[in-house]
Amino acid sequence: MDKLMKQVLIADDNVNIRELLRYALTKEGYQVHEAQDGQEAVKLMGQAPIDLAIIDILMPGMDGFDLCEYIRNDYNIPIIMLTALDQLADKKRGYLRGTDDYVTKPFEPEELVFRVKALFRRYNRTSDNIIKLNRITIDRNNFEVSDGQSVFIMPMKEFELLSQLAQYPGRLFSRDELIRLVWGEDYEGDDHTVVVHIKRLRERFADYTSDFTIQTVRGIGYKIEVKTP
Repeated sequence: MDKLMKQVLIADDNVNIRELLRYALTKEGYQVHEAQDGQEAVKLMGQAPIDLAIIDILMPGMDGFDLCEYIRNDYNIPIIMLTALDQLADKKRGYLRGTDDYVTKPFEPEELVFRVKALFRRYNRTSDNIIKLNRITIDRNNFEVSDGQSVFIMPMKEFELLSQLAQYPGRLFSRDELIRLVWGEDYEGDDHTVVVHIKRLRERFADYTSDFTIQTVRGIGYKIEVKTP
């Protein structure tokens, strides 16, 4: 989709912040929608095809954490959390709720625009059923992973784990979230199985680190970073 068609939601109770971001994003060709709180943002999500959300944490009513979780559960779009909070615990909470990026106030509008563009590049690498990690292609229709010349023979859980991470490059997933998404709500085993499967994936794709890497964020979880060709 062309940049001119991208629609960005800004949810922030500070009208000056919204105006600043609207000017910077509109200048780059994005269509901007504004919400002064979480409830208004939810309403706008149902009215317009939002492609990316920038949300403040400290809003009246539904705060940014709850809004982030709502969006992540119902929409496959990038999320940037914009906040004055700079504590590690707050960032961890934001990432666990599903945010893709975290920007602390005060900020330079130009930097935020760079982050918006970077997230769109990440999300545009994927489609619903075919995911590209440079040379590696994940075909979710046929449950195949290939490098263009040969197909990798993988256990189903490894395939599902790789697919889940690769579908949202740059997004951080906690162990608990991966257990729920890959092994299911009724899984009763140890979450250490995620560690084991991550290790196997890294070994399997050890020759493809120039294409993508599976990164560990200590104390939080895992994410895939796709290398720029």
